[in-house]
Amino acid sequence: MSDPAIDLSVVSALISSLEDVSLPNNICFSGEIGLSGEIRSVQRVEQRIQEANRLGFQQIFISKFNLKGLNVDKFDIEVVPVAKVDELYQQLFG
Repeated sequence: MSDPAIDLSVVSALISSLEDVSLPNNICFSGEIGLSGEIRSVQRVEQRIQEANRLGFQQIFISKFNLKGLNVDKFDIEVVPVAKVDELYQQLFG
């Protein structure tokens, strides 16, 4: 896969392994990770959210920078915006 949107999934899996706690199978992730740990926005986030909902996920973590102009209330899936990897960690294992 060459899509940078999978970065957030990979980091979440690594954190889960480090903590030795499995992640729920009803959440998904879409975001690019920068070198300083910031979670960057990705293209077509609305379509990604809709597809995650269609596949039965109940929660999706995205970059908070994708929120501009995005109405999250119209989705039947919980959208969790995060800005940095440490914020992701707190949301998942805090």
